[in-house]
Amino acid sequence: MAFDDLSERLASVVAITVTPFDADGAIDEKNYAAIVDRMVEGGVSVVTPNGNTSEFYTLSAAETERALSITVDAVGDRAAIIAGVGHDLASAVAAARFADRAGAQGIMIHQPVHPYVSLDGWVDYHRAIASSVPELSVILYVRNPRIGGAQIAALADACPNVVGVKYAVPDPVRFASVARDAGLDRLTWVAGLAELSAPGYFAVGASGFTSGLANVAPRLSVQMFRALQAGEFGAAMEFWEFIRRFEELRALNESANNVSVVKEALAQLGLCRRDVRPPASVLAEADRSAVGVLLNSWSLL
Repeated sequence: MAFDDLSERLASVVAITVTPFDADGAIDEKNYAAIVDRMVEGGVSVVTPNGNTSEFYTLSAAETERALSITVDAVGDRAAIIAGVGHDLASAVAAARFADRAGAQGIMIHQPVHPYVSLDGWVDYHRAIASSVPELSVILYVRNPRIGGAQIAALADACPNVVGVKYAVPDPVRFASVARDAGLDRLTWVAGLAELSAPGYFAVGASGFTSGLANVAPRLSVQMFRALQAGEFGAAMEFWEFIRRFEELRALNESANNVSVVKEALAQLGLCRRDVRPPASVLAEADRSAVGVLLNSWSLL
């Protein structure tokens, strides 16, 4: 897939997979594949294994490789696959090279979690990873409000395989400025805070959004995207209201239950266990009941 092809496909729902675990705590490969297949059958055209909703920072290198391989096998040529990579530079480069060999069309580079990030260092980190896989498309994951258009533009100048930005700073005004300073039409801009933020970010330049909800109700996410793509913000906000409580549950307490809510929904649908790895935890009973009420309201139970 050419860089331009993936750039165009990013203007869509970019689904971030969960990583189901079995009773022994290992990756539940059968249910993982089934969830991914269901997602793609529901209309999702970009799938990202090893993202934050995948519990990336709790997975070993071997597990991230296995998760990507399962995704590639389950998706085939029905959707684009973008593999999350990160951690220290050597680990990120190794993961990027594995993604290239495994058949992914691109990588998403996680925001560096080092406590001391300089602007030049941010560019150097991403340049080294992108340059290690020059034939693979690269998507930047920006969560740091200090990263501006100048840094993103410098990186795109140095690495022509940088095709998109997943922008996850909760500030649409900042996003609008950064996107225009870097080049609004130069890259594909993806609203990185899922459905609740999507309308505001689309209004100022985003053309895709990430989704964890797509694991549970992919058709809802796709329908909301189509309304936004068509500029039908009234219709999009109807979907927004429909899924609002689910996404608010995920966002409570600084997103402490972000993954747990998604896995609880999948567990109630019989699609995987609700297990998550520390530092996340399974939902309390009251929140489990709230998830069940929502699934019933969506006619999924």
